[in-house]
Amino acid sequence: MTDLIAVKRALISVSDKSGLDRLASALAARGVDLVSTGGTAAKLRENGAQVRDISDLTGFPEMMDGRVKTLHPKVHGGLLGIRDNADHTAAMDEHGIAPIDLVVVNLYPFEATLMRGAGRDEIIENIDIGGPSMVRSAAKNHAFVTCLTDPSDYDELLAELDRNGGSTSLDFRKRMAAKAYALTAAYDSMISQWFAFGDQGQRWPESWTFSSKLKMPLRYGENPHQQAALYVPAGPHARGIAQAEQVQGKELSYNNLNDANAALELVSEFRSGDPTIVVVKHANPCGVATRPSLLDAWTEALACDSVSAFGGIVAANRPLDAATAEAIAQIFTEVVVAPDADEEARAIFARKKNLRLLLTGELPDPARGGQRMAVITGGLLVQDSDTGQVTRDQLKCVTRRQPTERELADCLFAWTVAKHVKSNAIVYAKDGVTVGIGAGQMNRRDSARIAAIRAREVAEANGWSEPRTVGSAVASDAFFPFADGLLSAAEAGATAVIQPGGSIRDEEVIAAADDAGLAMLFTGIRHFRH
Repeated sequence: MTDLIAVKRALISVSDKSGLDRLASALAARGVDLVSTGGTAAKLRENGAQVRDISDLTGFPEMMDGRVKTLHPKVHGGLLGIRDNADHTAAMDEHGIAPIDLVVVNLYPFEATLMRGAGRDEIIENIDIGGPSMVRSAAKNHAFVTCLTDPSDYDELLAELDRNGGSTSLDFRKRMAAKAYALTAAYDSMISQWFAFGDQGQRWPESWTFSSKLKMPLRYGENPHQQAALYVPAGPHARGIAQAEQVQGKELSYNNLNDANAALELVSEFRSGDPTIVVVKHANPCGVATRPSLLDAWTEALACDSVSAFGGIVAANRPLDAATAEAIAQIFTEVVVAPDADEEARAIFARKKNLRLLLTGELPDPARGGQRMAVITGGLLVQDSDTGQVTRDQLKCVTRRQPTERELADCLFAWTVAKHVKSNAIVYAKDGVTVGIGAGQMNRRDSARIAAIRAREVAEANGWSEPRTVGSAVASDAFFPFADGLLSAAEAGATAVIQPGGSIRDEEVIAAADDAGLAMLFTGIRHFRH
C-alpha cells in the first residue's frame, strides 16, 4: 500500500462553507484542479477561485432540484478506482474516468433543520444522499483518496501537504477515513431516530441506533485500574452536566461526573423554587435545604450530615454569591455546580485550586421526557426518564389524622428528595430541610433506622436537646411492605408520612399509623432508583 499520494484533483461539495475560501485558495496555489457542485461552486467563484462544475466532469447536468448531481460513474469511479490494479485503471481509461485524490464534503444540515422545527417535506429534503455516498466511497479507498468531512481538519490537511510536497500520508488518510465513517454513521443514526420517533411515533423501534462523540478521556473509571471517557450524544439532546463549563479546578474524574450529575438532577427539581442547596456523596444526597438565601440553605444542608459532606459535591439552583462561596470553601469539596457564579464567588473558589467549579448556564427541566440507559452483560436496558411528580391535589390521606399545612409541605419536599436517593430510600424533612437520609439498604426498616441514627448523632454533636427528626415528615420511595419501617420512623419522632401505597399490607400499615397518631399520605406512584 502506497504511503504518499499526491493531491492533483479535489472534489468539493459542502453545506458548511466555513474556511472554504482559504482552503480553496491554498489548494489552487498548489495547482490542484478544483471540481465542485451547485452552491459550493458559486461560493468558490465569488471568492475568485477557478473551479469546474461537476456537470463538466460527468457530462450530465445537475437535475431534480439538485437531488441528482454526483451519483455518477465518473464521480464514484474516480473515487473507488484502485490505482495499482490493472483492471481498474484499464476501466478508468476506457470510460474516461479521471482519478479524484481529495474529497471535501460535509452533509446537509439535517440536525439543524430538525432543531428549528421545520416541516416534514423540508426535513426529507435535508437528508443528504450524494454527500454520504461520496464520503463512503472516498473513505473506503483511503489507500489512494483523502476524505475531509470537518472544516476543523483543513489546517491539518494543508500542513500535511506542506510536509509531504503536495501529498498526503497513509496515516492521515486512515484517520480521516475513520472520521468520515463516524460522520455518516451518526448522520444515518439521527435520520433513523427521526423516522422512528419523530415521524412515526414508534415506542420501541425494531432497531435503535444512536451515536455519541468523545468529549474527553478521563483519568480512570470508578477505580484506577479501569479506563474511562466522557461521550456526549450526537444530534439533539438535553443540556446537562456533560455540557457544563468547567471554570476551574483539576481534571474531572468518572466519579466526579457521576456524582455531579446526581446533584444537578436533584437541584433541578427546585429550578423555579426558593434558593436551594444540595450536597451529594457517592451519588446520594446527604443534605438538601430550601431557604430564603443560598447561604442559609448551605448552612442547613450541611447540618444534615456534615461528616458525609466532606469531599462531596455541592449544587445550587441559583447563581452563587461571595458569602455562599466563602462558606462552601470552608470544607473540602470536590465539585461545585451552579447556573452561574459572580466574580467574587469565582475569586473565592479560585483559592482552592483543586476544587472544580462547573457552571451550567441553566438547569435541566426535570419534566423533560427522554430515555435512560444502563449497560448489562450482553445487553442494554432502556427506560423512560423518571419525570413523575405529584401535586397536593393528587395526594390521598389514608389516616384518621389529616396533615397540617407544614407537614404537607414537608411531605412534598421529602418526597422530591427521596426520588433521587438510592433505594430503599427514607428521607426525613422538617421546614424545608432534610434532617435524616437513609439510602441503599436492603430493607426499608434499616434505611429508616440509619437516617434516625445519623440525626441523633448530629443533635449530640451540636448539643441539641433532641434530633430534628422529632416533628418531621418522612418519605419512603416505595410502599412499606410491613409496619416495622413506619414504626421506626415514628420512634424517630416523625409525625407525617408520605409513601406510594399499594402493598397487600396497606391496611396493617395504616392501622399502625393511626395507632401512632401519624398523618399518612399515599401518592400512587413510586420512585425506585437503583
